[in-house]
Amino acid sequence: MDLETSNRLIHDPDGGLPRLREIMARLRDPQTGCPWDIEQDFATIAPYTIEEAYEVADAIERQAWGELEGELGDLLLQAVYHAQMADEAGHFDLDGVIRVISDKMVARHPHVFGEESRDKSAEQQTQDWEKIKAAERAAKAEGRVLDGVAAGLPALMRAVKLQKRAARVGFDWPAVDHVIAKIVEEAGELVEARDHLSHAELTEEYGDLLFVMANLARHLDIDPEAALRGTNAKFIRRFRAVEDRLAARGRKPADSDLAEMDALWDAVKADEKAAKLIAK
Repeated sequence: MDLETSNRLIHDPDGGLPRLREIMARLRDPQTGCPWDIEQDFATIAPYTIEEAYEVADAIERQAWGELEGELGDLLLQAVYHAQMADEAGHFDLDGVIRVISDKMVARHPHVFGEESRDKSAEQQTQDWEKIKAAERAAKAEGRVLDGVAAGLPALMRAVKLQKRAARVGFDWPAVDHVIAKIVEEAGELVEARDHLSHAELTEEYGDLLFVMANLARHLDIDPEAALRGTNAKFIRRFRAVEDRLAARGRKPADSDLAEMDALWDAVKADEKAAKLIAK
């Protein structure tokens, strides 16, 4: 593409995906591009990709629909960025990325794009989906049960995925009560580690407890990441309410003490519960 055509596309607000691809190519141009963008590689960009995905999730969590458009754009840029670097290295390009995901979606939905019947329950469709993914893993020579669970996932999310894989071959507790009993056992081991073991051993025991807590979430059909995000949001909301009540008394948290802040916390919780009852 000559420079005039490139400039025309870059400044065309209706240029769509070709415009974004051209912008990325120009940013990475070794002669005329942005020095920062030229210096980046897959490893340096990967953290931004993860961050942008979480910002999309955050906008959805807050139902900030006015922000979601921009956050999705930021995430799309990450895919275009990685594809541009891959193209430069001779691995693949954005067209290849789009072709692979399109082929995958068609192959994984034979009840939509093929001859299979759509008259299935959601559970049956999930089972069929897992069979198709298992065949894909086999084609990649991922023969072991836990192969293919991405190491870069958030640890809590990865724990659930590992447990689901193991459960498919029968390595799972048969009931929630067994998981809760294991939580009690691991909590006891953590207390013992605190008093008698090294910090490395304490860390290991804490990890064991978190792993079993993730398993409990799976047995209860709870997304632990979503649950913890909700609790984080609740903590922020309540602590800010404590700050507001202290401010009404002319003080800040640093001027208060645990007893006062704990009493205000309990009052905030009580007010929230009362508001929920009224709303019902």
